[in-house]
Amino acid sequence: MTRLLVECTHVFKHPKVNSGIQRVVRNVIKQLPASAEGVECMPVILLNGQLYRVQRLAPLDTPLLNALATFSERLQRLAHRFWQWHQRLDTTITVKLARRVVYVAYRLISFGVFGLPLRLMGAINHTQLLKRCSPLQHQPGDQLVLLDSSWHSDFFAHAEQLKRDGVGLIAVIYDLIPLTHPQFYDTRLVQVFSEWFDWITRTADGYMAISATVRDQVREELQRRIGPALAEKHWFDFFHLGSELDLHNSDASVEPRLRQLFATPEPVFLMVSTIEPRKNHSYLLDAFERAWAAGSNARLCIAGRIGWKCDALLERVRNHPELNQRLFMFNDLSDTSLEHAYAHASALVFPSFVEGFGLPLVEAMQRGLPAMGSDIAVFREIGGEFMAYFDLQDPQSLADLINAFENSGQFPAARDVADWAWIGWREASEQLAERSVRHVLEAPAAQARQHAHCP
Repeated sequence: MTRLLVECTHVFKHPKVNSGIQRVVRNVIKQLPASAEGVECMPVILLNGQLYRVQRLAPLDTPLLNALATFSERLQRLAHRFWQWHQRLDTTITVKLARRVVYVAYRLISFGVFGLPLRLMGAINHTQLLKRCSPLQHQPGDQLVLLDSSWHSDFFAHAEQLKRDGVGLIAVIYDLIPLTHPQFYDTRLVQVFSEWFDWITRTADGYMAISATVRDQVREELQRRIGPALAEKHWFDFFHLGSELDLHNSDASVEPRLRQLFATPEPVFLMVSTIEPRKNHSYLLDAFERAWAAGSNARLCIAGRIGWKCDALLERVRNHPELNQRLFMFNDLSDTSLEHAYAHASALVFPSFVEGFGLPLVEAMQRGLPAMGSDIAVFREIGGEFMAYFDLQDPQSLADLINAFENSGQFPAARDVADWAWIGWREASEQLAERSVRHVLEAPAAQARQHAHCP
């Protein structure tokens, strides 16, 4: 084995995004060890058919050039939409001459409006690119770890070429939710993810999940798709995620409304996640409405960016009689404000239907904030006896936990969160690197043992 190449293309191109996977990628890359089991580790990106070694994940602090890069991305998306419009129009025109006229007009507009500006900005962006990374020549025996959300990427053909050149491929799997619970996503994302997983099934040598729960799900899915015999030729493992909020800045200010919320003595229950159907905010509102009806003074603070398929929920929150009284919502909190919320809340509440890990759980519990969560396997894996669990079929079960905690002051878990301990991002990154390297190094010996037992 030569080197461990940990891919971070999407975060490199979109460094300002700070949701779950992006947070994982950024922190793992920042804490990536120089070597694991004697094997050199390095962050890389795949861009325009070229492999680059990353020296700087964050962009240079040059507002004008950053603005140009953002404008270039938007112009590329607009050019793609214009191409799609032309394709649809072309299928509806039956007259050959008219189709030709439309084609010529499309080419002229594309060249003048999109082509020249994109070429110019491409040259500028390439100059800036080389200040953050440098071209890297792959070698046989290298192992490419697809850490980032590669289903968004366009480098499949490049990765396949690397594979033909003797580079191993390791897929990091965050969850299989678009396959197992497609109702929570847009049809297009489900299709894209399914196509990506088909590709990963054909291409990857090993699979590194972010929990033992997901590892087992991935093994079962491969056995279902390609059969137990072929699935056994791959390896499966997991690493756990860290807990630090790396963008926290002690000199930055806390959102004033948030600070005011925590300045009063009533308990505050915190929910941290993107607002989307899988996170089950409706259940949360149902449960708190029952607790309030029973006399609870607890307040609910929902923190998370607005996602998809949530219009009805947002309308319910914005028209709720308790809004800004006992119900609060923040959609753009900084890590500094989130750190403040974790430090001053009474408990975290996390009613997700399904998760690959549950990053807010470890972020909260590592800071001594007790957590109430759905009674699902991955939360049991992470929280064990230190969490309180409720029944997703019955909002009253959460309302009862809220009222019991508020009335007694005793958190309703079997063990005290003060005795719970978790790893940081440095250990998480080491787990990913060391376990990946170990499996690759052990693979030839395992294959030899299999052949030795063949009749």
